Amino acid sequence: MTCSCLDRRDLGLLLLRAGTGGVLAAHGAQKLFGWFGGGGIEGTGAFMESVGYAPGKLNALVAGVAEMGGGVLLALGLATPAAGAAAAGAMAGATAVHAPNGFFSQAGGYEYPAFLGLTAASLAVTGPGRYSTDHALGHTLNRTWMAPAALAGTAIGVLATLGARKRTVEEGAEGAEGAEGVR
Repeated sequence: MTCSCLDRRDLGLLLLRAGTGGVLAAHGAQKLFGWFGGGGIEGTGAFMESVGYAPGKLNALVAGVAEMGGGVLLALGLATPAAGAAAAGAMAGATAVHAPNGFFSQAGGYEYPAFLGLTAASLAVTGPGRYSTDHALGHTLNRTWMAPAALAGTAIGVLATLGARKRTVEEGAEGAEGAEGVR
C-alpha cells in the first residue's frame, strides 16, 4: 500500500526553489525595472560600467534577465537545468565584483551572491522535484543531459564575460596610472 502523503524531499525542493527563485526574481527586477529600490537598466548599467562590465546597459540587461527569468523559472520548477544555470552564471559575475571585499557580506564580500549561485546550480543538478511544472509536463524541459549542457554553456559564457571584465579593469588601471604621471 502506498501513501499519497506529501514527500518531504519534494516539499523541501519546492520550498528551496520558491525561496531562491523569489529572491533571484526580485534581484533581477531591480536591474530590469528599478523595482524594490533598484537602479533599472540605466542605473544598473552605469554601475556595471563602473565595475568593468562594458557595455554597462547590455550587461545589466543580461544579468537582469538571467536573474529574473531564472528566478521565476526556478520558482515554477520549469526548465530547471537552464533556469538554475542562468541564475548561477549571473551570480558568478556578482561574486567576482564582491570578491576583493572578502567573504562576509557585512564587509561587502561575496558570501550572498556565491550562496545564491551555489543554490541555483544545485537545483539545476538536483532537479525540481515532483511538485513542479517540469514534473507536470513530463520533464520535457528537464532531461538528464540538460543540466551538464546548461552548466557547461553557462560556464563558457561566464569565463568569457569575466575575461572581458578583467581586460577592461586592467585597461582602466593602466589609464589611471598614465594620468597620474601626467600631473
